Amino acid sequence: MGQSTRQRGQQRMKSLLEEDQFQRNQHLSKQERPRVLKSLMIGSQHVLAMDLFIPPIILAGLLSLSVANTALLIQMTFLACGIATVIQAGFAMKLPVMQGPSFIPLSALAAIGTTSGLGAMIGSLIPGAILIALLGYPFRIFSKIIQSFIPKLVAGTVIIVVGVALMPSAIQSIYTASGHFGTNVFIAALSMGVLVVCIYIGETFISFKFVKLFSVILALTIGTVVASFFGMLDFSSVYTAKWFAMPHLFAFGVPTFEWEAIMIVTFLYFIIMIETTGTWFTVSNVTGQPLDDRRLNGGALGEGIGCLIGACFGGTSVTGYSSNAGVVAITGVKSRYPVIAGGIILIALSMMPKIMNAIASIPAPVVNGVFALVCVVIMMNGFRVVKDIPFSERNMLMIGIPIMLTLFTIFLPAEIIEKMPDIIHYLLSSGMAVGALAAVILNKLLPEKTNHIIRNVNNKPLTNHVDKHYETITGGKR
Repeated sequence: MGQSTRQRGQQRMKSLLEEDQFQRNQHLSKQERPRVLKSLMIGSQHVLAMDLFIPPIILAGLLSLSVANTALLIQMTFLACGIATVIQAGFAMKLPVMQGPSFIPLSALAAIGTTSGLGAMIGSLIPGAILIALLGYPFRIFSKIIQSFIPKLVAGTVIIVVGVALMPSAIQSIYTASGHFGTNVFIAALSMGVLVVCIYIGETFISFKFVKLFSVILALTIGTVVASFFGMLDFSSVYTAKWFAMPHLFAFGVPTFEWEAIMIVTFLYFIIMIETTGTWFTVSNVTGQPLDDRRLNGGALGEGIGCLIGACFGGTSVTGYSSNAGVVAITGVKSRYPVIAGGIILIALSMMPKIMNAIASIPAPVVNGVFALVCVVIMMNGFRVVKDIPFSERNMLMIGIPIMLTLFTIFLPAEIIEKMPDIIHYLLSSGMAVGALAAVILNKLLPEKTNHIIRNVNNKPLTNHVDKHYETITGGKR
């Protein structure tokens, strides 16, 4: 009997030691430093999965920039994203998070740049970036702000609003692009169709996962090749561009500061932080590394510094890209060092104007056809966030009213907006700002609990199973 007990004890001790060793190996796999060549190869996959050239192209189109200035904006965006990625993954958050340009402030930045000039647009980005960094360190209160103001319902609603707000701009840009209307629609639809097929193939066939990884690049390439047969491709700026050029500060001129523009963009920074926090949680789940208050505050510091660098070089604000969590899952490499390598690759690419000009030469219908589908993906990701939340009347209003106000703002006639004071003008120029503000305010104003539950035809509440699931994962807290 005693010998049997000892054997069981020895087996248990062996099991515990094996489990401890497994946990150690897991920890090492997350922090290991792969060889340089392997890091560069995986880092290049992270770069290819980002599609980070689309936001600056969209912004350049809204600002009616020339091809040369569009290339410069893309160049500065690549540089800012590369530096921000190295800071975030290497020093601030220490998670494999790639930084890319955010879609969220594009409409507001375009309104500011069109009304007050590019200097005011760049200047509007600087104070908010500093504030976000300070909320991370030394104040260390960013994590508390997220917990207080941004529950799951608000975060999901904001993501939905972002997709809804961007979609009309993408579609309108297809209709108004230079050239024949029918040709533009055909090219946009073709590019969109290629993207859909690539995503479907990558999701359906395990051996073709890489097709989804390169789906946007394939769609842009095929769309551009077809557009060239219609005479829509102009590579003249590519021929004259240099192969190598060092970036410089304030590429679009010295920043100027207008308090109306600063207030709107600072608010938009908080929407960006909602977006990027969702990415952080995704990366945390994929890598198995905890996202505690220290990492949240460190992430805010890194995000703020990245946005500040982007503004100083003439780029746009940056955010964490959730698509790179997919690369981590596919490759199985959870180390942050390949992501740092990806940031270095972005910095190197930013010093090659010829490549930037080639990207800037992609026809507008091709870009906006792909962009329209990207908006759909963003919107549906928002619905994915809120899908397990009980469908009470309060929550329906919480989701529906911000969407309604976003569309209300988008379809407001331009001549009415132009007559408004500057701060109202900038706010109404960004439908997502109005929708996100509504979501945050409604979350605080509407009572938390309600007995009015949506019922089915048998008069049974639809949310019983959802309530139980929600209580299981939250401990009964709402």
